[in-house]
Amino acid sequence: MKIKFLLDENLSPRLKIAVLRLNSDIDILRVGDENTPKLGTLDPDVLIYLGTSQRLLITDNRTSMPEHLKEYGQTNQKMWGLLWVHPITTMGKLAEELTLIWETSEAEEWINVIDWIPF
Repeated sequence: MKIKFLLDENLSPRLKIAVLRLNSDIDILRVGDENTPKLGTLDPDVLIYLGTSQRLLITDNRTSMPEHLKEYGQTNQKMWGLLWVHPITTMGKLAEELTLIWETSEAEEWINVIDWIPF
């Protein structure tokens, strides 16, 4: 199964546009888009959405998310992956990395994986 991405609301909406310019087939949504959690949704609810929608989260939220991830992990529910964005990453580099990930891997490879992007 191909990866489906969800961008955290704290990331620029321009990132979604940049990724789609590189490959319009990529399934990428941002919190606040239609059929996603609305803007301002609490982290635990975003994590539940990720599980049911089978989406990999891209986020730079290292303030509140780590504790919520720990709690979510204790529920033994599947996490479809999470990528932390390095603080100094350019939008172009991030878009290229997400495109490369989508083109070279499958969603199942990212189950319960938490990593940094770029690698």
